[in-house]
Amino acid sequence: MKGILFVTTYPPRECGIATFSGDLIQAIQTKFGSSFSINVCALESQTEKFVYPDTVKYTLNTSDASDYQRIAGEINADDEISLVLIEHEFGLFAEHENEFLQFVKTIAQPVIIVFHTVLPHPESSLKSYLRKLTSACSAVIVMTQISARILQQEYGIAEDKITVIPHGTHLVLHSDKKTLKEKYKVSGRRVLTTFGLLSPGKSIETTLDALPAIVKENPSVIFLIIGKTHPTILKNTGEKYREMLEAKVAELGLTDSVRFVNLYLDLPILLEYLQLTDIYLFTSSDPNQAVSGTFVYALSCGCPIIATPIPHALELLKDNSGIIFDFKDSVQLAHAANRLLSNENLRSKMRITGLQKTASTAWENSAIAHALLFQEKSGRMEPLIYSLPPVKAEHIKRMSHNFAMIQFSRGNRPDIKTGYTLDDNARALMALCKVYVEKKDISCEKYIKSYLNFIHYCLQPDGSFLNYVQKDMLFTAQNQEVGLEDSNGRAIYALGYFISYAGKFPDVWTLEAIQVLKQTFPMITQMQSPRSIAFALHGLCYYFRQFPAPDISALISLLADKLVDYYRQNKEEDWLWFEACLTYDNSVLPESLLYAYLATGDTRYKEIAKESFDFLLEKIFTEDRIKVISNQGWLQKEKKDRKFGEQPVDVAGTVIALKTFYTVFKEEEYLRKQKIAFDWFLGNNHLHQIIYNPATGGCYDGLEENNINLNQGAESTVCYLMARLSV
Repeated sequence: MKGILFVTTYPPRECGIATFSGDLIQAIQTKFGSSFSINVCALESQTEKFVYPDTVKYTLNTSDASDYQRIAGEINADDEISLVLIEHEFGLFAEHENEFLQFVKTIAQPVIIVFHTVLPHPESSLKSYLRKLTSACSAVIVMTQISARILQQEYGIAEDKITVIPHGTHLVLHSDKKTLKEKYKVSGRRVLTTFGLLSPGKSIETTLDALPAIVKENPSVIFLIIGKTHPTILKNTGEKYREMLEAKVAELGLTDSVRFVNLYLDLPILLEYLQLTDIYLFTSSDPNQAVSGTFVYALSCGCPIIATPIPHALELLKDNSGIIFDFKDSVQLAHAANRLLSNENLRSKMRITGLQKTASTAWENSAIAHALLFQEKSGRMEPLIYSLPPVKAEHIKRMSHNFAMIQFSRGNRPDIKTGYTLDDNARALMALCKVYVEKKDISCEKYIKSYLNFIHYCLQPDGSFLNYVQKDMLFTAQNQEVGLEDSNGRAIYALGYFISYAGKFPDVWTLEAIQVLKQTFPMITQMQSPRSIAFALHGLCYYFRQFPAPDISALISLLADKLVDYYRQNKEEDWLWFEACLTYDNSVLPESLLYAYLATGDTRYKEIAKESFDFLLEKIFTEDRIKVISNQGWLQKEKKDRKFGEQPVDVAGTVIALKTFYTVFKEEEYLRKQKIAFDWFLGNNHLHQIIYNPATGGCYDGLEENNINLNQGAESTVCYLMARLSV
């Protein structure tokens, strides 16, 4: 492991950078705990000293000029430190700027400095100082493109030395707003909110001056002012600023429209307050404030934003995804608030746009960006080790009603209007069976029975299945408009998988599954689609393991031979595949032949399985990353170009198949590739962003060229869980 030392303020100190550092360090340790060992050199002053957790290895008294050289010497003598990261704010080092500069120059290890503020239009002395400071560093991090441009154009800092990593945000399991308003006693109110450590720079009085005009048009409005007074302000001037605000509230007759929440809230409570908020107000009066954590926390909770034009706001709220107003202009603020409160559609659009913009800035993604930079600047050659998340089935359960699992979601909220599919419930049956058996999660039982019932519900008299069911439990016309062979194959796969767990569930459930499966046998013999054949082969092989019989063995051979025929028809010198193109869920084809080999002992199946699977792996793996076939255009024999558009189902199928092939062939390369493939969900993809959402237990619906599809529907979530259970 590489040792990283953060030089920063740190909790329990109450300040924005301390909170930022605590969140970032926790995210890095959670995602890359086997790659990096992190310690902290906590910044203190003569008047601010604290008792810290074990993470803090050193403390630097920024009020003591001699302490800088002392700590630099200890850092240089520490063999466990490979890299030093400094969280910089001008006020932290204002007492001894030259000593701080010498401190940075003295450190022997590579130094990365993070500028939380970048002042535009610098005087020559500041420009000279910052250039000396950055020249002593291996890299510079800023949080906005605007800050990066200022460093380049006004300070002359080389572009290749600057990395932009946006301020991190928390992934949020979004709760019902009405329920939260009841919880915090603001039912029936239109909630405006601001939060953060209180200080005059917040310019809360701007909102108070605007509030009479807002309340006149929207009498139900209540303005929540959340946060304690900043400790430094408290020491210097006491509660003078808060008392001024309270007096102003009384003077304006706003007592019933303003509530002070004079607390430093724990994160879960703060996020609930933000989720119940109808409009978030950011009224900072400091044009040089580069970024704001309060601002992005609100965006990540789906708040429409009205903000003053600091660089962070200008960058995130462009394209009408928020409203910008001039510093201290309460008339503009009142107009903007009334406009938003009268337009629910506009607020909804802003909410969705804000969530899309902040998804890439989740702390997990910030951790990935920092880890990649650490890896580069510390000279680390080994690949990053992504930590495995715990197994979580909560989102699958949340998506499942008594009848079945719902097909799609909006974000992490199930969308019942999209109805149900056999495909999704067949997969869900397999996933929760495995969770139930391996994790002893008895709460899965009722869901497993509902999925089994749904498969039975879709069975038709001729032994086939329908796939699409409306929310009112009626079959849709879509069942006549699209081919259903693949969904039929998945149902057979799921039934056979469930039957293989005979003895783990009530016998009556197993008997029901066997009866349904046997009704499909005439239909199985007529299958023509390679994937439906492969799915059915899986199911029959699982069934055969539990209940071996000659007729099942014959059916397995019949289907496997069909795949062999497809392979021989399409095989060419440089094309070792079952079809003329690679499409979706490709790994299931060679894997099914391997299952057939295990059931029958026919070595033809084993040979073709390995030959075709290795061919597929060559097409979708680089040395350190997987890129599955795009759903924007399949990979034809004669084409070499690769488009974007990657689906969790394809990656999950590859992860699962790699486990199967390792089990049979014992080649370590299959295990290595399985880890690489699974890491796609955790951020090892071309966007370096998570696809699995650890806050919800859901999985995003797709990876595009420049963004993630943030909906967490049934297919992607179940496929992720099945992949996770296989590693």
